[in-house]
Amino acid sequence: MTSRPDDNLRRVDEPDRTGTDRPLTGLLTELAQETTTLVRKEVELAKAEVSEKVSQATTGAVSLAAGGLVAFAGLIFLLLAVTYYLATMMEPWLAALIVGGVVTLVGVILVVIGKSRLNACNLQPTRTLATIQDDKRWAKEQLGR
Repeated sequence: MTSRPDDNLRRVDEPDRTGTDRPLTGLLTELAQETTTLVRKEVELAKAEVSEKVSQATTGAVSLAAGGLVAFAGLIFLLLAVTYYLATMMEPWLAALIVGGVVTLVGVILVVIGKSRLNACNLQPTRTLATIQDDKRWAKEQLGR
């Protein structure tokens, strides 16, 4: 279970645990400490999310490279089919053409999948941006009290 930045904070208008109001300098010191902790946690979250996005980009790049290699193999089969056709004008070219077409189609599909995984929207740190917005809203609420 993760804790929110405000879980350990006491409301400004609440009395101290000892029953006396805390001086303004104490409140400002606590605010500075909590803000530092909040920023540190946000940086940790951003690092974790960026690491996840780099892993996702790596997977996309590997799929893209694999798709390129498979498409290249397909091109070789298509060229082989043309060669068989021109050299023999017999049935073996048809088999090579069918195999080359299928391999090329598989390669194109892999390239499209790899490209979609490298989409810029997929690489945004959305969770970090959402928590920063939550923290901004929370800070505004705290200052408004």
